[in-house]
Amino acid sequence: MKPLQLDGSAGGGQILRTALSLSMITGQPFRITNIRGKRSRPGLMRQHLTCVKAACEISGGIADGAEIGSTELVFRAGKVRAGSYQFAIGTAGSTGLLFQTLLPALWHADGPSTLRLEGGTHNPLAPPFDFLERVFLPTLQKAGIETSISLESAGFAPAGGGTIIATIHPCTKLTPLDLSARPESTGSRIRVLTRHLPLSIAGRMLDAALEVLPCRDATVESCEPGPGAGVCCLVEGQFGDLRELTSTFGEQGVGAEKLGHRAAKLMQDFLGSGAPVGRCLADQLLLPMALAGDGRIVTMSPDAHVPTNIAVIEKFLPVKFHVSDGERGTKVIEVTRD
Repeated sequence: MKPLQLDGSAGGGQILRTALSLSMITGQPFRITNIRGKRSRPGLMRQHLTCVKAACEISGGIADGAEIGSTELVFRAGKVRAGSYQFAIGTAGSTGLLFQTLLPALWHADGPSTLRLEGGTHNPLAPPFDFLERVFLPTLQKAGIETSISLESAGFAPAGGGTIIATIHPCTKLTPLDLSARPESTGSRIRVLTRHLPLSIAGRMLDAALEVLPCRDATVESCEPGPGAGVCCLVEGQFGDLRELTSTFGEQGVGAEKLGHRAAKLMQDFLGSGAPVGRCLADQLLLPMALAGDGRIVTMSPDAHVPTNIAVIEKFLPVKFHVSDGERGTKVIEVTRD
């Protein structure tokens, strides 16, 4: 079968991760060039390479160009096999993004699978463990997907050293999602997680978040001993059986107050939009919607990830996405079989 041709310069590692997922599901090989071509350090980094190697292992696939710094890759999947797998990124690269790469393929396996993934669990520019557990997986459950996830140890950037454990059950037919209206708010909470830093830093972060978004359920939690220092602010809103979670992570030279304020402001923006689906979740639901062949979500005005992800999905699957304007600046994303 002739490989699909993909240009990786339009996005970061997302194009590669989506292509790996869909290649394992469909059996369609692909060739991707200009991998992360517009980034300051183009080519495969360790976290991307781990996704490729993990995809090869669970599908019996082969990959040409699978090495650090490579800007071109050809991937051919075999048959996805259920089993117990362990993958270590070796850096603080996101275990969440690795999990989301392998998850759709393992829905199509012939039995349940377990994953033990080691690396970063609370990273900037990636879904933290809490988002996966509290927002992403409960939403997938509406589509008939049964997956559980647990945190064995937290891993902050740049040290990493975290571990998540996931159990994935096969799902032969997905139920189309229809997330068009947001129920009334049923609660909110703010958590600041910290390790090897003065508790006063976490307290300042929490106080700043509470100034923007007052709530009764607000805590500072010290993570168990582990490698490296880190801190993050997690702001969660619950709306009936839907949830959203916004987050910020410790940065060199950025004050605790600014980070706490930013996390709460992100949630405040979501609340004001009236949308049932946040920006990050919208992007992550595109693939399960496409695999179901039908679905509709209303979200905040999406970022550049959404059109990039849609373009890759439409190359692999006979579906068509439609993005239109909704009320109060929201966007309606629908998918149908092409």
